[in-house]
Amino acid sequence: MSVVLWVVIPYICLTIFVVGHIWRYRYDKFGWTTRSSQLYENRLLRLGSPLFHFGILVVAVGHFAGLVVPKSWTDAAGVPEGAYHAMAVGMGSVAGICTVAGMAILIYRRRTVGPVFSATTRMDKLMYLVLATVILLGLANTAIANLFGHYDYREGVSIWFRGLFWFQPQPELMAAAPLGFQVHAMVAMLLFALWPFTRLVHVFSAPLGYVTRPYIVYRSRDDRLGARTPPRGWERTR
Repeated sequence: MSVVLWVVIPYICLTIFVVGHIWRYRYDKFGWTTRSSQLYENRLLRLGSPLFHFGILVVAVGHFAGLVVPKSWTDAAGVPEGAYHAMAVGMGSVAGICTVAGMAILIYRRRTVGPVFSATTRMDKLMYLVLATVILLGLANTAIANLFGHYDYREGVSIWFRGLFWFQPQPELMAAAPLGFQVHAMVAMLLFALWPFTRLVHVFSAPLGYVTRPYIVYRSRDDRLGARTPPRGWERTR
């Protein structure tokens, strides 16, 4: 069962994540979008969106540092374990709270604003449910691990995670992890499997073309320029 849970299922989810994005980009380029609803409502979006996006960005960076960077590297860099732990818990808690607050505002907006709710798909609802579960479980693990006992995930979960990409998985490490970390990892894998088929694909889109694209020039078909002289810089081009 440990091999199924912590080797087979992770590889299935990672395969769906990679192949799903390739399929989506190839066959659904016009659907590769955030499905923005800013035109329907802007007040709540202006508050909730920055809270959620900046919070989730810090959470992602923290997960990268905790899961990908080995403990031996931070030790070699002279970072004390206590300082690393305090920074991770402090920044992670603040970022997690901001993320939860932002998501709560966005979900409230999506549920109470009629046009936004009408534009919400079933996959959107499922995505919000799974994403919220992952974030809340992460906050709960942080609080429980620090209030009722300390589990060093960098000695267990992180090694298992890195082992997946080196094709040297160690399922016994996850089998020995606390239940909260196991459930958090399992729901996170479900989120990665759903990712290519939701609006989350916009994470891998960046408007780099805007930096180098030429200006858009508007030309009128009417030869008459009007009664007033155009301001400098707006003269008609031919």
